[in-house]
Formats: sequence, structure tokens, C-alpha cells
Amino acid sequence: MSACNASETFIDVRRILPRMHRHPLIFAAFEALKQSEALVLVNDHEPWPLLYQFNVRHPGAFVWHYEEEGPDVWRFRITRAA
Repeated sequence: MSACNASETFIDVRRILPRMHRHPLIFAAFEALKQSEALVLVNDHEPWPLLYQFNVRHPGAFVWHYEEEGPDVWRFRITRAA
């Protein structure tokens, strides 16, 4: 995990092994965000399971925006909502 700037954190989840550690790390990073701060994530597959979990765990508390949509790399921003 690394910082992009003062209001966003960058995580390349492709580098996190074993894979079962990815979602807990992402949720911990999101929960540490202040309002309007963001996570920028890079993944090697469509992140539908993660999006589903965000909708269950944090309904209405985030904005999900794709910056790149495959087929080999998905880059997306998850911003903590007001």
C-alpha cells in the first residue's frame, strides 16, 4: 500500500499473496479513510466480488469509479462518501 497524494491511497492488489488477504486489507484501508478520501486499486480481474461486499458492508458510504476496465488490468477508485 502506498500513498498517491494526501487524499488517496494506492494499492496494487495483484502483489498481495495469498489472495485471501486482499479484501481484509482493502476494507481496513477504506475504513481508515476520511470523508472524500479515496483508495485507488489495481487488480488483475473484474472486481465484482469486492463491489458486492462493499455494497453489503458499506451501503451508501462509497463511490466506485472505474478508471480502466480490463481485460488484463482493472484500475478503480473507491471514494469515502459524505
